[in-house]
Amino acid sequence: MKLIIKRIHTQFYKTSVTFFFILCFPILYLLSKSPKLYKYINKFRQIIALISSACSGIFYRATYEAPIDWNKTYVICPNHTSNLDVLAISTNLHNNHCFMAKEELKAYFVLNFFFKTIDITVNRESKISSFRAFKVAAERLKNGVSVVIFPEGTIPDNHPPALHPFKNGPFRLAIEMKVPIIPITSLDTWKVLWDTGKEFGSRPGICDIFVHKPIETAHLTLDDADALRDEVYAIIKQKLLQA
Repeated sequence: MKLIIKRIHTQFYKTSVTFFFILCFPILYLLSKSPKLYKYINKFRQIIALISSACSGIFYRATYEAPIDWNKTYVICPNHTSNLDVLAISTNLHNNHCFMAKEELKAYFVLNFFFKTIDITVNRESKISSFRAFKVAAERLKNGVSVVIFPEGTIPDNHPPALHPFKNGPFRLAIEMKVPIIPITSLDTWKVLWDTGKEFGSRPGICDIFVHKPIETAHLTLDDADALRDEVYAIIKQKLLQA
C-alpha cells in the first residue's frame, strides 16, 4: 500500500511539472525565437521547478562551502542519483547555465523543449556525438554560459546509489577553456525520488545539495585532467561519506 501511494505521488509530481510547463509555454515559445533571450528560459525553468515541486511537497536546499562569484563562468560537476538533481541544481545556480545530458531524454515532452533551446544532448555511445556536444559546450563557455555535466554519465543502477567512476570529458573541457570547476554533492535527492521514480515512487521531502568551492584550472594542462577528475571525485565521495 505504501509503495502504491509513493507511485501515485510520482505521477502527481510529473503531472504538476507538465501542467506548469504548459502554463508557461506561450512565453517560453516566444523566448525560444531568439537565442539572445535564452537566458530567460532558465529563469522560467527555475520557476516551473520550484512551483511544481512545492505542489508535491518537494523542496530544494543548498549549502555553500564558500561564496560563489556568479559573474564568472564555470563547469559544474555534480553526482547523479535522481531526476530531481537537475531541479535541485538549477534552482540554486544564479547565473546563465545549461545542462549536458543523454539524448534519450529528448523523448520526454518537457525536456525536449529545453534540449532544443538551452541544453545540450549527447549520444554517449558515439564518439562523434560526444565530440560535437563538447564543442557546443566550449562555445557556450566562451559566451559566458556555465555548463552542468554529470561526470558519472548516468544515474547508477544500484539502490542505494553508489558513486560511480567519473568520465574525463568535463575536466578536459574546464582545463581547455581555463574555467573553474564547481563540484556539487547531491546528498539525499535519491531518498525523495530515486532515478525516475518508476520503481520505488517518490515522497514529499527536502532535497539537499552541497556546493563546494570552485577549483581553479587556469594553471593546469591537459596532462592534469586525470588528477583533476580524481580530486573532484574524492571531494564528492568524502562529502557523501560524511552525510
